[in-house]
This record gives sequence, structure tokens and C-alpha cells, in this order.
Amino acid sequence: MRIAVYAFDGVTMFHLSIPQMVFGTVSRLGLADWRVSLFTTGSVSSLTTASIRTSEGYVLSGLGGPESAREADVVVVPAWFADGRAAEDSLRSLLKEAHDRGASVVGLCLGAIPLAEAGLIGGRRATTHWRAFEPLAREHPEMRLDESVLYVDHGDVLTSAGAASGLDACLHLVRARLGSQAANEVARQLVIAPHREGGQAQYVEQPMPRYPDDDAIGRTMAWALERLAEPMTVKRLASAAHMSTRSFIRAFREATGTAPAAWVRAQRVREAQRLLESTGLAIEQVATACGFGSAVTMRQVFGRVLSTTPSAYRRRFRTTSPRSPSPSRASPTQPRRNTARTHDN
Repeated sequence: MRIAVYAFDGVTMFHLSIPQMVFGTVSRLGLADWRVSLFTTGSVSSLTTASIRTSEGYVLSGLGGPESAREADVVVVPAWFADGRAAEDSLRSLLKEAHDRGASVVGLCLGAIPLAEAGLIGGRRATTHWRAFEPLAREHPEMRLDESVLYVDHGDVLTSAGAASGLDACLHLVRARLGSQAANEVARQLVIAPHREGGQAQYVEQPMPRYPDDDAIGRTMAWALERLAEPMTVKRLASAAHMSTRSFIRAFREATGTAPAAWVRAQRVREAQRLLESTGLAIEQVATACGFGSAVTMRQVFGRVLSTTPSAYRRRFRTTSPRSPSPSRASPTQPRRNTARTHDN
């Protein structure tokens, strides 16, 4: 598969490196023949190559021209200018041409802006860095911007939130194209989470808490993860934290950026995904083990969160031969903050 990443004067090395690192690792591990190249929209003759200067002052040469994007299966805009300027005609045309011929177009972080300028999002859901929400909504009121997710994938168009969420979006593309086992191998090589779930709030200005041992919210989250099969009401969570319900809801949202009930639901979906991928437990057993109560409820939640059914998810992402181990967790997962995933079909 050919992947073309757009490079422009002023792009940061970090943004430019994300798709190269994730997709390049696919090839380095021998998982698939994925070839990643950088391109610009300027004219490049057969005797010369293009170059750009990054925001850090480095000059990158040997870049391809528009033909790289015209031949690619995936075209990535890894970032955009902080002032949110409109994309030039040449880039808009290139993105639209790629999309029209069936290539997937990806806009990471502010890279969603050129995709919107090219008319590739229209009235569909999308996300971008939270600082760009207001101006992008003014320029493109038809878009349905979602501030609560790390990325939105429509199959033909994928957008992601802040810079680091580009890793999640690119890893999701690996997962969608090659399956969860390949994505897990890439994630393990890069020492990042294979996929991050749950609700998130992008509007975060303070550092993320480390959840020390004496942190009531962190302790309660770890406690809840060990008891997902049990009823987990907000009142019970608050009691475990030795707080009033009202104080707990406020403290939980301040610490995690999401509501307790939404977090519990996301953790149950995540555990169900793990069991569906790695065990032969019946759907009803998975639903019970994860606290959904019934397979019907789990199917409803999967439909809302993942736009698929548990059975379809298992067929697509099972990574091992069927087996039926105990669904209990070996050890608590350290709670993560500000995490999300969404997949629209």
C-alpha cells in the first residue's frame, strides 16, 4: 500500500513523523508492504526534488511532487498552520482527486482544515484540535464537530484531534486494514497503547494527573476495573471513594474529563473487545462478564460506540484460536485519562 504524507514549510517534525513512524513500522516488522513517502504540491521536475523547511528550522529534501499523492492509496495531511488559513487550490484539488478515485484521506490534528476546504467532510462528523473548533465551525457550519473523541473514521475520510491522537488514528488505520494482531505488534514496538477507548474532553489546560496511591478517583477507578461484572452505579462509585454522589461526579469529571457512567460504559466495551478478540466465550458470557447484563444490551452499546455488533467485531478482530479462559482480569489496568475512540461506518 502506498501512503503519501503532505509536507509543507512550517510543519513540525513531530506531526510529520507520526504517520511515518506508525506506517513505517508496519513494513519494518514485515506485516505488510506499506511504502510511505513525503510530497509537496509544488512542481518537481524529473531532475530535481522538492524541499521544505520545518518549524524547527530543518530543511528536508528529496520530497516527491503531486504525483506521489495521485498514486497513493492513502493521503495524509499530518498538520496545518496554526492560524487556520484556507488551503491553497492545488492542495484542495489534489485531495479531492485522491478521494474521488477511491483513496482514503486522513487529516491529523489541524490537518482536518484542508479536508474541510476540499469539501470532503460535508455534513458528517469530524474532529480536530480543540483550539480550531470555533473557527472551523464558523467557516464550515455544515460539519458536525465532535469534541469528545480522539478520531472519527468514515472509511474514506479520517480526522483526529490533538497532536498525540494522530498516533491513535494511524494505529486505528493499521487495525482497520490489517487486523488487531498487526496493530498490537506495531503498538508494542512503539510502546504505545494498541487502542484507547472511552469518553474524553479535549478542553484540558492542566497536566494529566498521575493517580497516586492516595488519590480517591484513581483508587476508585482501579477498584471499578476489578468489578466490571457487578452493578456499577454512580452512587456505588461515590461510596467506594468515600464521597457524596454530587462531589464524586464533580471530582471525577475534573480528573478525567468525562462522566463516571460514560467511563464505566467505555471500560466495559474495552473489556468486551478484549474477550471477543482473545477468547471463545459465548456472546452472552462476554456480556455477563463485562457487566452489560444481557447480550441485547451489549449489542445496543456496541452499535452506539463502535457502529458494529459483537459478533461482527469478533469475526474481524479475533487474534487467537478460540479458547475459554476465565474472564477475570489478571491485574487492574492503570486508569487512563483523556482517552477516546470512535469508528463511524
